[in-house]
Amino acid sequence: MNPELPPLHPVDVDTHSSRFRWYHKVAAVVFAIFCFELGVFLLVFPWLDFWEQNFFATWNHTLQQLWMNSYFRGTVSGLGLVNIFVSFVEIVRLRRFSGE
Repeated sequence: MNPELPPLHPVDVDTHSSRFRWYHKVAAVVFAIFCFELGVFLLVFPWLDFWEQNFFATWNHTLQQLWMNSYFRGTVSGLGLVNIFVSFVEIVRLRRFSGE
């Protein structure tokens, strides 16, 4: 040990002392709302008439066949379900701000 430097003492760190700020709470709520809205959009939109009337559907014949495929539409709807699930998980995780 170097005699010129004072010895290092462990600092008492309270693991529960980390306080969440208001912007952490707002960001969590906004993220949950965003995921839910995006999920509902991805779940419903592939089955509407507007799905066939966009840029990607008319850009290329090969892409048009893929775009109109029911399996592709189902995959996009599945991503919507995943987003809805993530939003519900975030809503449950909002309990971390309650101070428990």
